Amino acid sequence: MLSFEQKLDRYAELAVRVGANVQPGQVFVISAMIDTAEFVRLLVRKGYEAGAKQVIVKYSDETVNRLRFEMAPEESFQEPPKWHASELEELAANNAAFLTVLSSSPDLMKGIDPARISAHQRTFGQAMAKYRQYQQADKMSWTGVACPSPAWAAKVFPDLPATEQVNQLWEAIFAAVRADLEDPVAAWEEHIERLETKAVALNNKKYHALHFLSPGTDLTVELPEGHIWAQAGSVNEQGIPFVANIPTEEVFTAPSKHGVNGKVSSTKPLSYGGSIIDRFSLTFENGRIVDFHAEEGQDTLERLISMDEGSHYLGEIALVPFHSPISESGILYYTTLYDENASCHLAIGSSYAFNIEGGKTMSPEELAARGMNSSITHVDFMMGSPETDIYGITANGEREAIFLKGDWAF
Repeated sequence: MLSFEQKLDRYAELAVRVGANVQPGQVFVISAMIDTAEFVRLLVRKGYEAGAKQVIVKYSDETVNRLRFEMAPEESFQEPPKWHASELEELAANNAAFLTVLSSSPDLMKGIDPARISAHQRTFGQAMAKYRQYQQADKMSWTGVACPSPAWAAKVFPDLPATEQVNQLWEAIFAAVRADLEDPVAAWEEHIERLETKAVALNNKKYHALHFLSPGTDLTVELPEGHIWAQAGSVNEQGIPFVANIPTEEVFTAPSKHGVNGKVSSTKPLSYGGSIIDRFSLTFENGRIVDFHAEEGQDTLERLISMDEGSHYLGEIALVPFHSPISESGILYYTTLYDENASCHLAIGSSYAFNIEGGKTMSPEELAARGMNSSITHVDFMMGSPETDIYGITANGEREAIFLKGDWAF
């Protein structure tokens, strides 16, 4: 049995070698909360071992972040952080690799005025528009991993003694990312190949639309001509492979912006901007959200949908079988990086340019003409369950089962 230190070392190796896939001579940028410093130092070491020219660490602090929302003047939330965006754009333009370490408490902004959170999300999204375009066109390598914090671990395992919560979350993470295996890199290569097999099969079908059916959901989603099903294993502009999320269990594509009709209901809580949105539904007509309701977080959901014109539409459809490792763990993680890989999900906001033929080199106007959505936000929410059925609809109207009872039908 591997020790904690061995599993942690394998996890860091995965993040650097498989996720960001840092190359010799490359700048490696790590963004993280300050309470993950010990893990970040290990990532820095792995980055230099991979040949990085320089490893830049950008720390932030949850307490400091919350104090700003509690005490800063209103006008400060109307000022886009252009300095922050410019730095990342310059690094991306010069082929840096990026890794984000997620550890925030899902309840970080509980009790904060949603208007302040929304203003911050809007100005931040506006400032980061160009960098987001780089990401969504795979210009550079980027990935996200998670690291337990005491507040997050307490949310996930509230019934455990406080002394056991963080360790339990670490073990759950190690299992989810295969870091508890002797050769996690080889296991990941095999896993990406399995996901690619599903993506290829769906691409060969060239479905006109998908029909989602489950309790509370009856949704038809048209797909743009030339759409591409992908998985998190991508290739950047320099031809270097990377994996955008660790873990990942999804294959995904983009919907046709104006081709979504019906109702969808969430199946897991959504942690957004430090607040929880739960037990919510969205109703679509010709692609646009025309009605919505949340039992928890109604105001937050409204502000998410009202972020800009594009946030009234969908940008992603992702298929994840119910019988997958994260789902079968039975753990609700309260972070999209993990919960989206336990459930089929949709995303409010922008589409990924690589989800349509030739999209990586298209202008925003060309992407829009092909039915791709543009927005300053991209927020995944979970809507899959063991009762989810999904049918592919061909150009001549025939229906073929893709998912039955929450799992692949082929």
